[in-house]
Amino acid sequence: MSPETETETDIGALLSKEMLFSGTQVNYYVICKTKLWLFSHHVTMEQSSDLVSQGKLVHETSYGAKQKEVMIDDRIAIDFIQRGDRLVLHEVKKGKRMEKAHRYQLLYYLYYLSELKGVTEVEGEIDYPLLRKREKVELTAEWKAELRTILEGIRAVVAQSRPPKPAYLRICRRCAYFEFCWV
Repeated sequence: MSPETETETDIGALLSKEMLFSGTQVNYYVICKTKLWLFSHHVTMEQSSDLVSQGKLVHETSYGAKQKEVMIDDRIAIDFIQRGDRLVLHEVKKGKRMEKAHRYQLLYYLYYLSELKGVTEVEGEIDYPLLRKREKVELTAEWKAELRTILEGIRAVVAQSRPPKPAYLRICRRCAYFEFCWV
C-alpha cells in the first residue's frame, strides 16, 4: 500500500460516521474532558448560562447582515463565511480566555472541509470583536496530525460509561457545568 493510500484510508477511518464530531466537542475536549463527556451524552447546561448568552449576543450583533451561520452536515456550525479567491471561515468569540480551544475548533472546521468535503481553497479567522482583534488560522500537516490525535481522544472520552472525574481549573467557576461537577 502506498503512503498516500494509507494516509487516505486513515483519514477516511477517522472521519467515519462515529468519528464525526461537532466543533463544540473539539472545543470541550481542549477545555475539559468532563464537560465533553456530559455534552456528548446530552447533559446540556449551556441554555441556562449567562456567559453563553453573552457570547451569543456578541456573535449576533458584531457583524450585522454579512454574518450568517452556516451549518454543514448537522455537525459543524461556521459563524460566517467570506467568499473570494478563497473561502474564509470565521469563528466569532467573546474573549481570548479559551484561545487554544477556539483555534482547535476552527482548525477542525478546516480539517472537516478539506478531508471530508474536498474543499482545499479555505482558510480561517477567529474574530474577537470586543477586543478588536482577529487571528488567522491555517491548517498545516502538523495541525492535521494533532487533530487526528484529538479526534481519537474525543472518541475515547465519549465511549466511557461514566464521565471522567473533573479536575478543578480556574475556569470552572464560570462554566455552565460548575454545579454539576462541584456542588
